[in-house]
Amino acid sequence: MRTRVWPIAVVTGAVLVLSGCGGSADGVETTTAAAPTTTSATPTTTAAPTTTETVPTTTEPEPTTEEPVPLVDVEYQRNESYYFASPDGTFQCGIVQLPTRTEAGCEGPTDPIPARPDDCMVNWGQGIRVRDTDTGEFMCSGGPVYLSPDGVAPALPSGGELSRLGYTCSATEADVTCVNDITGHGFRVAPDSNETF
Repeated sequence: MRTRVWPIAVVTGAVLVLSGCGGSADGVETTTAAAPTTTSATPTTTAAPTTTETVPTTTEPEPTTEEPVPLVDVEYQRNESYYFASPDGTFQCGIVQLPTRTEAGCEGPTDPIPARPDDCMVNWGQGIRVRDTDTGEFMCSGGPVYLSPDGVAPALPSGGELSRLGYTCSATEADVTCVNDITGHGFRVAPDSNETF
């Protein structure tokens, strides 16, 4: 009978396999329990990024230092002419642009009135005026000349002055004076006095 010899390496490998399976040399099986490994995830908190929002600031516009439009243009102008009343409303006056000339004048009762000229067949002494080249004079007219087209002219206040179209008219509580800026001719009219120059 033949005896087989197992190589040492095979025997040693079998012993190791048995040891790894939990066997022991004395035949009692021992179990080695591996401690469970737990991996706990540590919660991480990510803070939201802080943002600094720039709020636009609104600033009030700085007041302008420009001169306002003179009220004269708004209050007194009608078309290309300017109309006003004396402070007490006795006289209706104007600086008017006519087709052939420009003139300034006032209409209303005044005293004294010079004698009517022979060539005047209509109203006399109801108005006084100064024209482009002439001295101040009383008017011969068939109707109102210096009455505003809309019938309402604001009063030129006492101490007020209106300079337009080459004429300057000024008012006091007592009278109205209008002068041609180039020639210096004009008039002054009041209820109880008047003069032409």
